[in-house]
Amino acid sequence: MRDVTVERTPDAVAQHACRLIAEWSESAIVERGRFTIALCGGQTPQILYRHLREAPVRWSLTHVFWSDERCVPPHSPDSNYGAAQRALLDPVQIPATNVHRIRGEISPIDAADEAETDIRRALSPAGRLDLCVLGLGRDGHTASLFPRHQALVELRRWMLPVHVSAVPPWRVTATPLLLNASRRVLFLVVGEQKRAALHGLRRQEDLPAGRVKLADGAITWIVDSAAAGTA
Repeated sequence: MRDVTVERTPDAVAQHACRLIAEWSESAIVERGRFTIALCGGQTPQILYRHLREAPVRWSLTHVFWSDERCVPPHSPDSNYGAAQRALLDPVQIPATNVHRIRGEISPIDAADEAETDIRRALSPAGRLDLCVLGLGRDGHTASLFPRHQALVELRRWMLPVHVSAVPPWRVTATPLLLNASRRVLFLVVGEQKRAALHGLRRQEDLPAGRVKLADGAITWIVDSAAAGTA
């Protein structure tokens, strides 16, 4: 692990991430005319969304994707899209055509196929996200890539339906093939319960998050002191 910043609190992690996202988004828009970002689920993004609502991001030129989605309707409290919609996307009034959600309310296979078609079309011809925001599970999973799952070695698909040892069990996840093509990845890690996984990655244990290795890009980690063990 390189480029790791330790902040004192989860809010400080979110503020730091927000500054970087605003900077990177503007650079992408200047260079390529738009900014493409994949969001993640979990509690930490909720703090980030509050700050992003006030950030100088040009949402009309931003396209939003998700690194994974739980197979639930968008109004469910478990929906990654629903959480982002309520906390961020509706308040910033992003154009609906710029939001590329994974439809968790349909069958996992159909949702993954639909998401695969959509993201390939949207990212053509470069085939790369400008930024993927990821979290870290206490078992080392990221997106919905769990330990020892076959999705970790997928060599063809960008999006897959997966059945995992979590609730809800059916998910659609980005594969390492898509994640590792990103121009940037930003890991946000908060809480003492993530400390063991974070230390495992530092020891180069074979955890799913450690499979994120960009072919041509930069990975940035922002963690709080509880996760880092410096609290």
